[in-house]
Amino acid sequence: MPKRSYVSPARASAAAETRERIIAAGAHLLRKEASIANFSLDVVAKAAGVTRLTVYNQFGSRRGLLEAVFDDIARQGGLFELTEVMSMADPRAALDRVVAIFCGFWAHDPAIGGLNQAIATDPEFGEALVARNERRRELLTELITRITEKRAAKLSVQDAVDLIFALTCYPTFATLRPQRSTEEVCRLLQTACHAAVDALTLEARGSAERKK
Repeated sequence: MPKRSYVSPARASAAAETRERIIAAGAHLLRKEASIANFSLDVVAKAAGVTRLTVYNQFGSRRGLLEAVFDDIARQGGLFELTEVMSMADPRAALDRVVAIFCGFWAHDPAIGGLNQAIATDPEFGEALVARNERRRELLTELITRITEKRAAKLSVQDAVDLIFALTCYPTFATLRPQRSTEEVCRLLQTACHAAVDALTLEARGSAERKK
């Protein structure tokens, strides 16, 4: 009979606490350092008071650690609330909610700025961030298609999605934030998104009327 592996609750709890400590150390490093280039398994291990091997065994790679840090910040910053958006009956209200969620998330933790640097400066983790951003694009495409009731041309919908995608990204928020509160930035971006959608809706209506 093969031996059954057994992990004691105490050992599992200790491993979970170690993982949380490593993630917290990684997030702290991203808040403190001016560049993500200084983020390494060795540096994070030292900050967390563990060995590099412990960090490697928990996360597998630098990219794995960065993704775990991002996921933890996303959870604490309310980004997982996006799962509720698609169940909203009013797609316009859902779009407003998406903008509000991302504004709250971008403002939540200074480490987010360091993570977003990776798209331009860190190919290893940048790929993961691009993939995550594409989920936002997919969500926006679905909402805008619902708003226009699939009457608008595919190219026009794509133009609106690209514009709203840019409006809801971190660099846009970071540019607007120094002179405004998070709530003011949110309202400004919601107004801009409304304008993009309204222009698309008017175009779709005009096209439909011309076909009558």
